[in-house]
Amino acid sequence: QVQLVESGGGLVQAGGSLRLSCAASGRTASNYDMAWFRQAPGKEREFVARISWGGGSTYYADSLKGRFTISRDNAKNTLYLQMNSLKPEDTAVYYCAAKNPTRVVVTTTSRYDYWGQGTQVTVSS
Repeated sequence: QVQLVESGGGLVQAGGSLRLSCAASGRTASNYDMAWFRQAPGKEREFVARISWGGGSTYYADSLKGRFTISRDNAKNTLYLQMNSLKPEDTAVYYCAAKNPTRVVVTTTSRYDYWGQGTQVTVSS
């Protein structure tokens, strides 16, 4: 079992930045591929970014490339999401997730085994 706890959300003006963190505990988080998803009100949860277990491979939703950066520090069992140039449409609850590692990039929610409780990000115009 892996327990995931997100933090770092909040209210920010459009154009601003936030860095989300996801602290992992339980089984060694460095053994897992990890990802960020988000869910806006009335919408389905959507993929944001994924990072391989070792941190050497990252993948982003096309619409977010260049603004968001996913990273991890396995020594601290922590996943990060740096979000820059935020827009009102980035408003959502952001979730971190973990799954057993695969070579294939996985972007579907059903394939991830462990989830955090989410952290709210609100971007004002």
